[in-house]
Amino acid sequence: MEYLLGLIVLVLVIWAIINVWQSSESTTAKVLWTLGLLFFNVIGLILWFFIGPKAK
Repeated sequence: MEYLLGLIVLVLVIWAIINVWQSSESTTAKVLWTLGLLFFNVIGLILWFFIGPKAK
């Protein structure tokens, strides 16, 4: 069961990173959001969902 949860988080993080890089933010903001998503998976996803850059 924990593998399924980990897989879901992984898919969501990858999806969020793709959306970050499709946004119109600066490259610095994109890199910072990507690092935040990679190092703080669940918290990074929650923050990205509410205050992160939006895709074009």
